[in-house]
Amino acid sequence: MAGMASSTFSPSFCFRSFAVAASNKASSSSSSSSSSPAAFKPLKLPLFWPWQKVKMGPLSVSPMGFGTWAWGNQLLWGYQESMDAELQQIFNLAVENGINLFDTADSYGTGRLNGQSEKLLGKFIRESQEKNDIVIATKFAAYPWRLTPAQFVKACKASLDRMQIEKIGIGQLHWSTANYAPLQEMALWDGLVAMYDQGLVQAVGVSNYGPKQLVKIHDYLKDRGVPLCSAQVQFSLLSIGDEQLETKKICDSLGIRLIAYSPLGLGMLTGKYSPSKLPSGPRGLLFRQILPGLEPLLSTLGNIAEKRRKTIPQVAINWCISKGTIPIPGAKTLKQAQENLGALGWRLTQEESNLLEDGARASTGRMIQNVFQTR
Repeated sequence: MAGMASSTFSPSFCFRSFAVAASNKASSSSSSSSSSPAAFKPLKLPLFWPWQKVKMGPLSVSPMGFGTWAWGNQLLWGYQESMDAELQQIFNLAVENGINLFDTADSYGTGRLNGQSEKLLGKFIRESQEKNDIVIATKFAAYPWRLTPAQFVKACKASLDRMQIEKIGIGQLHWSTANYAPLQEMALWDGLVAMYDQGLVQAVGVSNYGPKQLVKIHDYLKDRGVPLCSAQVQFSLLSIGDEQLETKKICDSLGIRLIAYSPLGLGMLTGKYSPSKLPSGPRGLLFRQILPGLEPLLSTLGNIAEKRRKTIPQVAINWCISKGTIPIPGAKTLKQAQENLGALGWRLTQEESNLLEDGARASTGRMIQNVFQTR
């Protein structure tokens, strides 16, 4: 009964009831009066309210963002330039529904399309009516030739040029080089400081940092007057190991917002695939290894989705939100974008979250750790 109350009694529910009642009243009036005005157009309900936005350093962002890894990546996601019109529709749909956080990277794209994701985002922003509220979080690759702070600042300016914007919301170090090039790591940290001090970014963040290295860079930046606002890690029901949970605990204690990338495990938590139905390309090889061991988790996701009248991906994304993270699922079709948006406007109960985590623990399949993730 408690779960039922939490899922139905909310401002959105009350607002929706009001709108339906008003719509019914309008229909009744129009049928009884030939001189009535045009049919009543019900108010569009927000998926979340302004006060439900999340603080990320100096920024205020939607409780879920959109990831744009697929926008330019041919190898893994089959991107073609003919998809651009639909990608713009995806962007517009997200913005119209209150999404203002978009995650990208200067390395997103394949071959000659490197940086394509940033270029598309810049184009979509310029043509948007809500451009002043959009927060771009882009990641700068720790390429081996970026050896000095000045080179990292140059990378930031190149991203600004590709997007044709004046300032980046969150400038992120894409990965740590501590495991193989510690001297370069210090130069890149100084590069983050420089781009912040020069006003090129509103805030700085990191990606693929484990607990120990996260504390180190936080303290280093703090000593230089630069707050670390975000840490982006692989975080989903398919990848909740001790390290991820420890990272989340550290983020909470230091006031760092955790951004959960791959909240659907590259698609394994969508319920659309099985050992006999695999995606093409490199993902198929990975899915073949992991999917057979996911039955307990996928079954639990399916049961909760059915009871909630939601889809499996919506439940998986909502779990990330319920854990206090900001998930950034990707979308390369309007249908996927609409499904992602359905993860907002409701919240799993603690009992449901516990059942999902039990299902994850009972599953032998685990997402492969990102090779760039540090301790």
